[in-house]
Amino acid sequence: MDIKQIQDLIRFVSKSGVNEVSIEQTDFKITIKTNQAPTIVNATIPAAAPGIQQPATPVAHAHTPAQTEGPAAADVSKYVTIKSPMIGTFYRSASPDKPNFVNVGDEIQAGSVLCIIEAMKLFNEIESEVSGRIVKVLVDNSSPVEYDQPLFLVEPM
Repeated sequence: MDIKQIQDLIRFVSKSGVNEVSIEQTDFKITIKTNQAPTIVNATIPAAAPGIQQPATPVAHAHTPAQTEGPAAADVSKYVTIKSPMIGTFYRSASPDKPNFVNVGDEIQAGSVLCIIEAMKLFNEIESEVSGRIVKVLVDNSSPVEYDQPLFLVEPM
């Protein structure tokens, strides 16, 4: 299994709402766990398959917090979207007992630390590239994020 197939598997697991996936082949074993609430999905991956196959049964997608409804969704064009530069786990603070780096309504400057994304046991501080005011946090704390996934909406100054 190459890195592309592993990344595809991580994307599939985070989007499907599955809590844990474990694959074992002759030369390796991989287990992917998320912090999402458990969802039961029946998936069949043939043992002789050279790569990752799509599930044999349809997967029910849960409502994600990034989706917005009503009038708030209508006027997002004036906001700057700050996106994840990597795949990993999103954290709003440096540790559970510390305050969040930013909250809705906070004014930020370019270079301000917004969050941390943990990737392969490395904690990466994500800094703002714009100055403005945080309008919305699009990801829940301790949630898995994908490359280029929207994290924050910022009203530029």
